[in-house]
Amino acid sequence: MTEVRTEIRQGTYADSVVLMQLQSELARLEGVLDAGVVMGTPANLELLKSSDLLSEAAETAGTDDLIIVVLAESEDLAIQALSNVDSFLVRGAATQTDDYRPKSLRTAKEMLPESNWALISTPGKWAGEIAREALDLGLNVFLYSDNVSLDDEVSLKTRSTSSGQLVLGPDCGTTLIGGVGFGFANRVRRGPIGVVAASGTGIQAITSRIHQLGSGISQAIGTGGRDLYARVGARTARQALDLLARDPHTEVVVLASKPPEPAVAARLLSSALRIDKSIVVQFSGFSPPASRVCNLLFARSLSEAADLAVDLADGQTSTTEDLRRPYRGGLLRGLFAGGTLALEAVQGLAPFLYPLFSNLASDLAEPLTGQTALEGHSILDLGGDEYTVGRLHPMMDQQLRIQLIEKASLETDLGVILMDVVLGSGSHPDPAAELAPVIGKARNSSGAEFLVIVIGTDEDPQGLAATCARLEEAGATVLSSVTDAVGLVASMLSTPEELTGDMPGDSEGHPVGLDTLGTPTAINVGLESFYDELVEQEVSAVQVDWRPPAGGDEQIISVLKRMRS
Repeated sequence: MTEVRTEIRQGTYADSVVLMQLQSELARLEGVLDAGVVMGTPANLELLKSSDLLSEAAETAGTDDLIIVVLAESEDLAIQALSNVDSFLVRGAATQTDDYRPKSLRTAKEMLPESNWALISTPGKWAGEIAREALDLGLNVFLYSDNVSLDDEVSLKTRSTSSGQLVLGPDCGTTLIGGVGFGFANRVRRGPIGVVAASGTGIQAITSRIHQLGSGISQAIGTGGRDLYARVGARTARQALDLLARDPHTEVVVLASKPPEPAVAARLLSSALRIDKSIVVQFSGFSPPASRVCNLLFARSLSEAADLAVDLADGQTSTTEDLRRPYRGGLLRGLFAGGTLALEAVQGLAPFLYPLFSNLASDLAEPLTGQTALEGHSILDLGGDEYTVGRLHPMMDQQLRIQLIEKASLETDLGVILMDVVLGSGSHPDPAAELAPVIGKARNSSGAEFLVIVIGTDEDPQGLAATCARLEEAGATVLSSVTDAVGLVASMLSTPEELTGDMPGDSEGHPVGLDTLGTPTAINVGLESFYDELVEQEVSAVQVDWRPPAGGDEQIISVLKRMRS
């Protein structure tokens, strides 16, 4: 009859590599059918339960206790298997380097004073405090640990942005700095493409494909999966974009993320729009505004993002005319006669202007509370049913649009009026003749920019060239597509973070120094395998022999904290 035996070692910490090795050694013993070696976290207890290894004794273990379970063919074989645990642990320790290992991060920094990175992979319960100590010691942080609270992440990144340091993570699985891989990085050649991503496997997929296509990586900076949450505000992603914008070795940037919060995505894309480098954007579950908006190219998949980046770096993708203009601020008033054009404008501008309001039924825009009481950035389809009761369609009758232009020109925070003029049979016989005087007057009184998308041909009865010339004489910028308009509006109105204080991370800070992108010198706290990888890559590194303070005893830890304070 089979027997399950459990041994609990209170306050005994071991990293996951050691646990895996011990479990493997036990499972190979004669008569042992299965084994489990885990720390006593709720998730690990569930794993034991799913494997039918959870005993009543194991259920009493704390999160800082080591649980060792064997399922054997008999009670004697189970007892005999557990008697080997200490010898297996000693053997595992003997395979490690005999070099002295400091017990604390501070001692490690004294041993390697030139170190500029701390790699932290301890249990999340302790990782936040270790990361804070690393920042105190002037180190940038690669925080692999998961189960770090969102409050801790916000606190750490608030601190790092103010001091010009980087906190990558928590739950950051992959990064490449100065050609050196942290965590689960692939070995790729150096090259002109930089990557900023809130996904470790996303970085691996992108960088591996770039390598396969014959190009290479300058830097690949992981931010952690929650960096684009509203509370975190893309602090690390924005730092990373700024770094790669200044990095002379980076020619093209790939920006990738799991589905971002809309407000954060808008601010991040606004920052990207102002960088004088081509940026490939791949946001999972995100509706791209167009295939290209100014310097931003939008990819539907990780592999397409890599393909586009390589083509850009090789000069195979031509650069389009730069339609960006300096930031001017103010609100958008979109006044459209064509409903499809209005919807395309909503789809194109929603990723940059948040929130965006419209009378159109769209998941990308908030509904307006009234027909003419505009709020925030607004785009109206004046051909909607609510506007055409007892009135001709705006392609034929422009009076409602003229009234709204005159009303908007009285607003003190007006920035841009965007509209369409659609030529062709059945449309207004001379729309420019009516609109031009109104545009000229409103432009002079308000100082707002007027952008007009003209749809038509040189054979239309209104005359395409004459219509465009009349509008341009009134001071309007004439465009031929909504996509061109999106680039202009986004550059003028999407708010760069340095001009506001309403987004997390907008407080004044120090830029991260470019020397951070050089060959790293590192202190590793946690997984031995990360240290081994650093050494294999010929990086100067120190492994900290970390253990939970006071054996994980919460009462003693609380007393020690009070004594220190």
